[in-house]
Amino acid sequence: MPEMIRVCSESELPAEGDVCEAADGNLCIARVNGEIAVLTNICPHEEGPLGQGIIENGRVVCPFHGWAFDVKTGAAEHNPNAKARVFPCEVRDGALYVLPVPISS
Repeated sequence: MPEMIRVCSESELPAEGDVCEAADGNLCIARVNGEIAVLTNICPHEEGPLGQGIIENGRVVCPFHGWAFDVKTGAAEHNPNAKARVFPCEVRDGALYVLPVPISS
C-alpha cells in the first residue's frame, strides 16, 4: 500500500469554511466543520479548479458552473453519480499528509 505524502505545512491549510489549491494545483483542500478534506482539484463536469471555488453548505462549489461536491464522499449535490475524487488525509507533525490513492472516484 502506498505511503502518505507530505503536501503542505499546517500553516498553509485554509481557514474554516474555505478552500485552497495544493500540490502544484492538483489538489483541493477544504476545511469544513473543523475537519480537513482533500479532493482532486479538477471538477468532473468541465474541469474547473475546485480549489478556487467556495464552501457552501459543507460542499465545495466549482467556480466555473456551480457544481457542488460533498467534501467527504465527492458526490455532486444534484447528481450523486458525478463525483470528485476524495483522498484520505491527516494532519500530523505540523503538516498535511495525503494518501495518493483516492477513497472515491
